[in-house]
Amino acid sequence: MSVWTFLMGQEPVVEQLKRAASADQPNHAWLFTGPPGSGRSNAARAFAAALLCDREPLDERGCGECRACRTALAGSHADITNVTTEKVTISIDEARELVRKAQDKPSTGRWRVIIVEDADRMQERSTNVLLKAIEEPPPRTIWLLCAPSPGDVLVTIRSRCRAVNLRLPPVQDVADLLVRRDGIDPATAEAAARAAQSHIGVAKRLATDDGARDRRNQIVRLPLDLRSVAGAMKAAADLVKLAEAEAQSSFEQRDAQEKAALLATLGAPESGTLPPAIRGQVKRLEDDQTRRAKRSKNDYFDRALTDLTSFYRDVLMLQVSSGPDLVNEPLRPELEAFARSGTPEGTLVRIEAINKVRDRIVNTNVAPLLAIEAMAVSLLPEKDYTA
Repeated sequence: MSVWTFLMGQEPVVEQLKRAASADQPNHAWLFTGPPGSGRSNAARAFAAALLCDREPLDERGCGECRACRTALAGSHADITNVTTEKVTISIDEARELVRKAQDKPSTGRWRVIIVEDADRMQERSTNVLLKAIEEPPPRTIWLLCAPSPGDVLVTIRSRCRAVNLRLPPVQDVADLLVRRDGIDPATAEAAARAAQSHIGVAKRLATDDGARDRRNQIVRLPLDLRSVAGAMKAAADLVKLAEAEAQSSFEQRDAQEKAALLATLGAPESGTLPPAIRGQVKRLEDDQTRRAKRSKNDYFDRALTDLTSFYRDVLMLQVSSGPDLVNEPLRPELEAFARSGTPEGTLVRIEAINKVRDRIVNTNVAPLLAIEAMAVSLLPEKDYTA
């Protein structure tokens, strides 16, 4: 099983990276772009593993079996620095630390590889810190940056990087991956992959978490109950509640596990008051978790609005064609009735309203409930636009 096995539906990218991994002097900086769920970070990690593979024959690099490949994929290779943030942005101090790390020589492999999974979360000042290191890198350092699109990275950075453009894999490829990798039954895997719109991580969650499936179904059905301004206010409150519940369920258990692991590492007593030194470290962990929770909530609001958009996407498909490939196939009768009550132009206006709110929630400090309430009112059918 090679390092490329789980890069589903990305054959051109795999060929590009295989050629680079077998080169004597691959490009020193790469920019992996693609929509959420396309596997940007997975592709970057696979490429890092192939660059450091122990196999001598060039065409066997990325075998997935040698120690270098296994530790690279597991995130424990000494020559790979993997940076991902669960805060809103990557700070300038973190960027400076990366530049310092880039100067280190490889300890065991041919290259020192630095993966920045959230390059789009770097502010301009932080990105400028990296610019010099990427312009004139040490001879054995390779940078792998990941972002949703080239436009999310400063032009001075992306102009110095080799582009790797990923796409969302086909639904069937995602379903096959869930079956092969996670042991999920084919019917559940296909339904989850379709509902997730080929987002691999979301598909796995929908396939394995009954609560996540129920929350998504409630979100997708919200437009069916929009009949008045009062109903729109309730629908907005319900959507916010569902998104917050999804976010809470994803990080609550993780937070508890992190705290328990920290206390065990520090040798904290099982009961009673914690010593001051330990209290300080626990407080820092809790502060980090609070910052992570803010980003997680924004991400889940974005996901909830993406699911809501899928309803109107299906409606639009039915209004302009027979809708052969609906995301929400189990709702086809309701979607067909809804499609007959409106026009494609009206549906496009509603999709644009949702996208504007997505942008505001992710990129500004707007209160989610207020933004979503305004959006819900704009989704009302004109004939039902009454208090």
